[in-house]
Amino acid sequence: MSPLPATVPAVVRTRLRAAVRRPSRLTPDEVRDRALVLRLLSLLLQYPDAELAAARPAVAAAVRALAPSPAATELASFTDWFAEREPQALERHYVEMFDLRRKSSLYLTYYLHGDTRRRGMALLTLAQRYRAAGWETADGELPDHLPVVLEFAALSGPGPGEAPLRQHRRGLELIHRALTQADSPYRHLLTALLTLLPPPTEADLKAVAELAAAGPPNEDVGLDPYAGGLFAPPSAFVPPEQAPPTLMPPLTPPPDGPR
Repeated sequence: MSPLPATVPAVVRTRLRAAVRRPSRLTPDEVRDRALVLRLLSLLLQYPDAELAAARPAVAAAVRALAPSPAATELASFTDWFAEREPQALERHYVEMFDLRRKSSLYLTYYLHGDTRRRGMALLTLAQRYRAAGWETADGELPDHLPVVLEFAALSGPGPGEAPLRQHRRGLELIHRALTQADSPYRHLLTALLTLLPPPTEADLKAVAELAAAGPPNEDVGLDPYAGGLFAPPSAFVPPEQAPPTLMPPLTPPPDGPR
């Protein structure tokens, strides 16, 4: 697409570019297929416990039944690998990729806010979004865990439901990059997800490169629970800083006593 002439007002240029990147309206069948892809991604990005390992044949069958698409192709590549591995090997690989490596953690607000109090506020905002839609996360799971975000997107639809995914596009790009560099088959799942989102801008790619080099932001002020140089891991909730209480002067009777 040729660049817009400089005479076009900036706000118009911005909106035109946004319109080019905005996905076309989906048919009901496409919305249904998209939701199924998101549900499968949510399932396969969870810890491969005994229940999920036992369900592998059914999951593979569901993937094979998907309508042809780039996402379906990537899902099939992953399930081919997933079906052939011993359960213990799957568990070890999952822990290595997502629990021991910060650049492929599945907690999305970590990439925007790192170990800061702003992350606590972002988590609260995300939980409020879920509650406003009439949806609650499972007990003990943070609202920014990628399988949770994917489940919400599948249930709430391509517009507001997928907004958290679009907001955290750069974090998803970083996870994909880290999994690709590690040659992990989980890269297929991130590739499938990224095919559903608008393409990254040059600013997105630049920010991902900077994030990969420098890591998420840190702060060591007001994090007393993590004192001694130990910061909260991506799976931990760092509460936002509380405002100090308002101090009121004591109520004393006037010098002459009550009237």
